[in-house]
Parts: sequence; C-alpha cells; structure tokens
Amino acid sequence: MLMYYICIDIGGISIKYGVFTENGDMLINGTVSTRVTSRENYILTDVKKLIKDILEQYGVYKIEGICISSAGVVDTEKGEIIYAGPTIPKYTGTKIKEELEKEFNLPCEVENDVNCAGLGEYWKGVGINSKSMVCITVGTGIGGSIILDGKLLNGIGYTAGEIGYMDINGNYIQNIASSKYLIEKIQKEKKEKEGIEGKISGLHIFELAKQGDKICVEVIDELIRNLSISIRNIIYLLNPEIVVIGGGITAQKEYLEEKIRQYVNDNMISDIFRKTKIKLAKQGNQAGLLGALYHFLSRRNKINNI
Repeated sequence: MLMYYICIDIGGISIKYGVFTENGDMLINGTVSTRVTSRENYILTDVKKLIKDILEQYGVYKIEGICISSAGVVDTEKGEIIYAGPTIPKYTGTKIKEELEKEFNLPCEVENDVNCAGLGEYWKGVGINSKSMVCITVGTGIGGSIILDGKLLNGIGYTAGEIGYMDINGNYIQNIASSKYLIEKIQKEKKEKEGIEGKISGLHIFELAKQGDKICVEVIDELIRNLSISIRNIIYLLNPEIVVIGGGITAQKEYLEEKIRQYVNDNMISDIFRKTKIKLAKQGNQAGLLGALYHFLSRRNKINNI
C-alpha cells in the first residue's frame, strides 16, 4: 500500500504545497502567497491552515507525515529556524517541527529550502545516480547545497553551502552573478548608454540577448564568467561528480548551459578537473517539495539514508 505525505516549501514570496506518494509522485499541488509585513509574518498560521485544509479535502489519502522545506537556516535535529534574514521578520526561533507535530499528531521533518532543492535534483532530477553533487541556485541571491558520498553536508552551524558569500575580487559572488545583479546592471547600462529608463524582466533580457542586443549579451556573459569562477573553485575544492545549477535561470537552459560549461572548462588548469559534469536543473519549482520528501524519508529510515 502506498504511503502519502504532505510537502510544503516555504519561501519569502510564496508557499508551495503538494501531496506526494513515497515514490515522489505528485497527486495535488498549489501555491499561496507568503503573508509577511514589515513587522510580522503569518507563515506558521498559514501552513497550519494549509495542512488542515488538505487533511479535510483529501481524507481519502492516509497521510503519514509532513515534509517541510523552508527559507532560513534550519536546525534539522529540532526542526527549528535558527536564523532568517530581514525579508521574513520574526521568523527566527520558529519551532516548525514541534508546532506541527503537536497540532496534527503527525511526524514532521524540516530542512533548508536550498538543501531541499538540491536533494530534489539528486533524487529525481539531473543528479540521479550520482554519488557527489553540488547544487547552486541562482535567483535574487545565490545559495548552494553539497552532497558528498551520498550524504548532505550541513556543517557545524547548518550553514554549509553558502556559496553566495564566496569572495571574488572583493565581491560576494551573489552580488555579481545573481539574477538581481543581471537585471539591475542592465537597467543601469540601458539608462546610461541608450537613455532607456524603466524596469526590465529577466525573460525580456534573454529575449533581447537572442536578438543580439549588445548590452544584454555583454552583461549575461559577465554573469556567466563570474558564476564560472565559483564553479571552478567548487570543482577544485570538492571534485564532485556533477554541479547542478538551479533557480529561475534554468528557464534559459538553451542559452546558458553550454556557455557556462565552456567558460568553466576552458579555464581549468588541467583535463583532470574536467570530469565534473555541469548541468542545469530540471525539476523547477517541484525540486524543493521533492527534496523535503526525500529528507523526511531518509530521516525516518524509509529510504537510503543521506
């Protein structure tokens, strides 16, 4: 008999949710906005309501557990948020696992969202069957997760994989290789060099680049070069089987994947380092939910342990 799990991915902008089988098959899914003000957040309240609604509407499924992926630094033993940035006020100290287990009498496990995205790709995405993998997520910032010999590396303070804070010539890599940087740099250059003002979306930037827009092509190439430096450093340090690049930029796989691979490999000091595969993620928004499930199953010894 199949077992069913509620999976929830908590982000600063939205909360994704779904019901999955133990094999990672999704039965239902949806998204709600994250309710956050400058002084308060309602995340735990809204997550409880989501779970309650799912249990009431889909009672046909016997739910075996609650799997949480969350923004912030997560103490995975306690299932508690031990640090959250200013975008989610008053989230630090939230005891997610304790609160949900008490409310619903179901087992719960919690892991960081970037780690969950990596686990999702490792289990069901481009990292499948690999023994070592580094996942880099590129969005408004840059995050990372590290899996070595089949085990997720959390670090002594649960902060392993903070790739965005790697230093390149005095700059954090997330300040010179994120989608936020790409958009802001192009808006600035369009205004200064072409007199064009106004906001521009990431999608429009790549559309213009494909049409040969000089500024867009040059700034994207700059982002790729900067990102490639961090990828090479990771390969020199960890020599993983695969580096997976996730986040919003995966929508531009055809434009980016081969360019990134070329920038990385062309600047390696030896062929021996070129054995690491470099791929863009394929699970998209589902990666975090899948990773939360995988984390739960592994913690409960229901899958090969990580």
